[in-house]
Formats: sequence, structure tokens, C-alpha cells
Amino acid sequence: MRIRLDVAYDGSGFHGWAAQPGLRTVEGDLSAALATVLRVPEVTLTCAGRTDAGVHARGQVVHLDLDELPEGPERLARRVNGVIGSDVRVHRAVQAPEAFDARFSALWRRYAYRVADRPELADPLRRGYALTWGRPLDEALMNAAAAALVGEHDFAAFCKRREGATTIRTLLDLVWAREPDGLLVAHVRADAFCHSMVRSLVGCLLAIGEGRRDVAWAGEVLAAAQRDSAVAVAPAHGLTLEA
Repeated sequence: MRIRLDVAYDGSGFHGWAAQPGLRTVEGDLSAALATVLRVPEVTLTCAGRTDAGVHARGQVVHLDLDELPEGPERLARRVNGVIGSDVRVHRAVQAPEAFDARFSALWRRYAYRVADRPELADPLRRGYALTWGRPLDEALMNAAAAALVGEHDFAAFCKRREGATTIRTLLDLVWAREPDGLLVAHVRADAFCHSMVRSLVGCLLAIGEGRRDVAWAGEVLAAAQRDSAVAVAPAHGLTLEA
């Protein structure tokens, strides 16, 4: 039987999602907790999106396959939450159709990147979830630049290359908006993302928002289809996988 888990985590203490020998990862902690609760040697997990080190998630989707689950998925979620660290929560566990796949059934993924660009927004209580930026940002300029990035493109300029992997993606939305509390948030949605893509897009648009680059620069970087050292990769802690 296939079980779907909806998972949230604070990525601050993790070296990303993917299990790595000798390092604390979300996949490692979650699979270990499941193995303990289920009393099995190991559990194999598939996720919707592999987050990088320091990136958070509110809407990570995971699936695993079990021979049986006599106690039901709801009790499984409670038991896992009882043994795993408090920086990971399983919000929901349900039996999924056998054809469901956390990775391939997802039509899109959505991230949010939060920026505090005014002195009064630099709240110590949220310093781990929003980037503190020392200069005011013009979201109108950032949105004008972002418009050139939406659509199906080769995002090689914004991705860390992996041998044999395509960098063609369909960026469905990239919109900056002010939250009621003043935080500036980038809402980014695509069919899939390549490594460091969201943080590189954000880094490019931050340079435009503070006036160091003009609006056309984002489109020029995209068209060049190769990494530009002038595009900074925004820090991981401002990024959250929302859905």
C-alpha cells in the first residue's frame, strides 16, 4: 500500500532533504523515525522536491510503500511526530492510490522567498526565515524584470549544472508582493526547478530591485544560457517550499 505524507520542516539544522552519510538530513531523520515506528530495517522515501541545505518547507509531499499498516495512517503520523525532532512535523498521512507518485504526480511546485528590506522589518524572531536586506527594494522594478523570465526557457544561467540533466523548465509565476507586515515575498511556481534555480532568480532580481542593475538585465542573463558570476545565489534561509 502507498502512503502519502504531508511534511513541514525548519531547514536550519539540516543539510538539505536528501540523505547523506554522516550528515543530518530531513530524509534521514524521517526515514529513521518511520523505521522505528514501523519496526522495519529501513524505509525508502520519495519526495516532491529535494530542498537544499537550510531551505524550509511547509508543503513537502512524500510517499512510501508498505506491505500493510494495521493501525491506519492517521496513527502513523502521530507516532512519527512523537519520535522525530520538533523541527519536522508530519501534518497528514493518508493512503494514496497506487499510481500516485510524490515526484511525478506533482504538476507544479511553489516556493516563497521572504525579504526584510527595511530596518523595522528586521525582526530577530524571524531572522531564520527571512533574508535581512540592508537597502530598500523596488518591487515594481523586480516584477517588471521577472516578466521576462516567465514561460518555458532554458534556465542554464540560473542553475548549477548537472551532467546529462536538462535545464529547460516552465516558470509559471514569479511575482513579488508586500505582505501586510511589510515583508517582501517572491512567489515562484514552476513545473519543476533545477538546482539553486529559485535562489539564483531571487539573487538576480534583488540586484535589480536595489538599482544596481536595470530591468533588462534579467532577460539578458536568461538569454546568455550560462552562469553569470554577477548573479548571486540568495541565502537559503529565506526560501520555503510552500506546495
